[in-house]
Amino acid sequence: MFDKLESIHHRFLSLEEQMADPEIVSDMKRFMNINKEYKDLKPIDEAYHQYKEIKEGLESAESMLKDPDPEMKEMARAEFEDLQDRKEKLDEDIKFLLIPKDPDDNKNAIIEIRSGTGGDEAAIFAGDLYRMYMKFFETQGWKTEVLYVNEGSAGGYSKVSIEVKGEDVYGRLKFESGAHRVQRVPKTESQGRVHTSAATVAIMPIFEMEDIDINKADLKTDTFRASGAGGQHVNKTESGVRFTHLPTGIVAESTDGRSQIKNREIAMGRLYQKIREAQKAEFDNKVSSTRKSLVGSGDRSDKIRTYNYPQNRVTDHRINLTLYSLDKIIEGNIEDIIEALMMFENTEKMKEGLTV
Repeated sequence: MFDKLESIHHRFLSLEEQMADPEIVSDMKRFMNINKEYKDLKPIDEAYHQYKEIKEGLESAESMLKDPDPEMKEMARAEFEDLQDRKEKLDEDIKFLLIPKDPDDNKNAIIEIRSGTGGDEAAIFAGDLYRMYMKFFETQGWKTEVLYVNEGSAGGYSKVSIEVKGEDVYGRLKFESGAHRVQRVPKTESQGRVHTSAATVAIMPIFEMEDIDINKADLKTDTFRASGAGGQHVNKTESGVRFTHLPTGIVAESTDGRSQIKNREIAMGRLYQKIREAQKAEFDNKVSSTRKSLVGSGDRSDKIRTYNYPQNRVTDHRINLTLYSLDKIIEGNIEDIIEALMMFENTEKMKEGLTV
């Protein structure tokens, strides 16, 4: 482990030198990439210095244990035991720090919320989820732009799409993909019976063109007139974009944005995500036919969470997490759920030795 930490430390120093290079500083794109890697490695470099200090302290204490003076030997033993405890804790911390991150975790994302089964109540619940996420984004200091809105007839939304920009947006939101179920008495229910409705959430990373390794010759591009958000504008111009990846037959399109440029970005991101998911599914099948995805595939058909209003309870079914604080969670306090999901994934990766 120490050899790996030392190698990362040398890389960290190299990045530090590069960030002081005037040629790199003048190239904003390159500088930002180097700065991002530097920030990612900083916690590991700090752990390296702690590990080195503890390692040297243990060697010193071990040497002092050979001292014939009983008092010195006792002091050395106490020091050795304290350092050993610190080392064991640091070992566990470092294991988590060294878990490979999903390269898409630092990307911005598009969150799409749709009403599911349950009619008007499902649309109202989709609106509740929209407000929950928007409040959470605000606490994170993330910037948002609503790309598409289709309101429900009795309130809420049948579909709403939001672009979210900030630090590690996709990495913190990716586990929200799936079906969210609500159990409560709808406003339209006259007999006071509890109904079950659902809304689906999809989280899609936003890719820059340089992130995507797709041969342009393998793409068929179609543009078309869209209907929906944007009023008459989208009906008069061919703002909708559809990409077809000819080798795989995978199709992705977007009419969410108000311009063709924005829709090209969204459609390309969706296409790339679909191709990656297909490749990942093929890989997973080869590795193991029995092992399921760590916390669910993120498919909209996966029921991931239940919001039970009568009991003020929220249950995440993937990790058997139950919290009796729905009133706070629906107000945007979802940090505990996100942290638990991230911790679960990292623990599973450590157990199975998986890389992303």
